[in-house]
Amino acid sequence: MTDKQEAPDAGDAAPSGSATLPLRPPCERLSCHKSSICSRSYFVVVMVFFHVYIFNVIALLFYVHYSSGQEDASRGRDAPGGDHHQRAEPGRPPSEAEFMRDVVLTRVEGIRVGHVQKVSLVPGKVHEMRTLSLKPLLFEIPEFLSEAECRVVMQLAQLKGLMESQLMVQDGQEELAKELNLSPEEIFNLLDINQDGQLQLHEVYVCMFVDCLLSLGEFRLLSNDAFQRFLMQRGVKRSQLVRNSRHTWLYQGKGAHQVLQDIKTRVTRLTRLPPALVDLSEPLQVVRYEEGGHYHAHHDSGPVYPETACTHTRLAANTSTPFETSCRYITVLFYLNSVEGGGETAFPVADNRTYDEVNDVDLLDTRRNCGKSNLRVKPTKGTAVFWYNYLSDGRGWVGEQDEYALHGGCVVTHGTKWVANKWINIDPDYQRQARYQQLISQQPEDEDDEGLTLNPDIQSPDIHQDL
Repeated sequence: MTDKQEAPDAGDAAPSGSATLPLRPPCERLSCHKSSICSRSYFVVVMVFFHVYIFNVIALLFYVHYSSGQEDASRGRDAPGGDHHQRAEPGRPPSEAEFMRDVVLTRVEGIRVGHVQKVSLVPGKVHEMRTLSLKPLLFEIPEFLSEAECRVVMQLAQLKGLMESQLMVQDGQEELAKELNLSPEEIFNLLDINQDGQLQLHEVYVCMFVDCLLSLGEFRLLSNDAFQRFLMQRGVKRSQLVRNSRHTWLYQGKGAHQVLQDIKTRVTRLTRLPPALVDLSEPLQVVRYEEGGHYHAHHDSGPVYPETACTHTRLAANTSTPFETSCRYITVLFYLNSVEGGGETAFPVADNRTYDEVNDVDLLDTRRNCGKSNLRVKPTKGTAVFWYNYLSDGRGWVGEQDEYALHGGCVVTHGTKWVANKWINIDPDYQRQARYQQLISQQPEDEDDEGLTLNPDIQSPDIHQDL
């Protein structure tokens, strides 16, 4: 409306005695343009609602984040290993409950056979890890060790000295022979169930789990040297034994050679497990196979039943158990040299549809039937293979034994084979594992790395079992 229209017309004059403004059209009464004040009001309303919406979204995200943190803090209270974020008070050893928070055993995913994934194990280098099988979950990592590291490990093993690998027999055979009035020949014939002239793993285990003449305790009293002398006298070749090799143990804790400590750190990164579990596992085992050397197919760990205790946590067992086994959750095998002929690591039933799919061949006999195994890994210097000996229980802890993890060493047909084994010991009974870690934490600091658990030279001779 212009200034000229502001004066009232004569026809619009108010009646006498009243002073009222003349009526105007609605838009004129508002005295606005639709594109100015009206549109700005609409914009303000829209922006208010928009900001309220954004604030609600942000508040919701904060709530979800906070709630997730609370759930993560409370998750795994029934699993051992300790709270890595909350430390016990100085001078007070952590309680069992403090060892039972926040530990979940991360398992590397295999995806599919042949799948390659990148892993960062050392600064400035990326390794490729290839899936070899899903049953068992098995991986191969080329160049895991450098040539110099392989040489150092072999030199350290030679410096310490290698001993004969145990043939499932140990000390005191003379006393047992007197007590039972058995000759070495009778002992051998007793163990050799199928009378094929060689001792196999399942034949030795018979006396452990069924009623027979030799109990497990009595069997452990047998002398390895005396028994092998008897075998040589009888014309039995070393290649006919279950295992034909020499080995030693290399400590990897504080004060150990830097290469050995680096390998342990690398294994921790590879397996993605809490460092404490790796630290409290067995030392590095170094094994040398001469020409003709082999190792029949076997499992690194046995099934764990209520009456069976894990060797590494037996001190934490509440009750005495009649049987023990090495609870090796993971095996990491390193090839320290490239073998000129033979010496492959065989997995006879890897990725079978069923475990008993092949039953017409003695697949345990890697001396004769190694070529019939489903999977064989050729020894290549610096390469590492690792696999899980147990399944997951579905709750982030150790489950049942993976029977497909059966493996053995094929005969070395030419040259010498050097390997090293790093076993990570975890008790399927998580409460027992927690008690064990609590006991270790109570040791004085100067004994923590050289005491009963970590130093193989001080441990009792049966702490490391060759299954």
